[in-house]
Amino acid sequence: MTVNLDEFVEVKLPDPQAFLKVKETLTRIGVASKKDKTLYQSCHILHKQGHYYLVHFKEMFMLDGKPTDFSEEDRGRRNTIANLLAEWGLVTLVDKSKSEEPLKKRFSDTE
Repeated sequence: MTVNLDEFVEVKLPDPQAFLKVKETLTRIGVASKKDKTLYQSCHILHKQGHYYLVHFKEMFMLDGKPTDFSEEDRGRRNTIANLLAEWGLVTLVDKSKSEEPLKKRFSDTE
């Protein structure tokens, strides 16, 4: 599976210190496991060829040429996180159309 950087959500950082702020913030956003009470980080910030990208961890596997099951739900989760970071002023989205489809909230009776 080949990966094209154009498919990733590119972001601009407002200042040089923003990289560390975004990196730290992303460690606090993810999927929580009720069983072992652990938060699994969903996205990372990637610096590649002078550009910054927000990528889902499964997209990182694709970059390494490893098999992955990157789904529409994963894409939606990444987009939601990108939109939140932009809303909070931590990043500016280069192409807002790449994060237009956020994760649809799901509610169940068991939650």
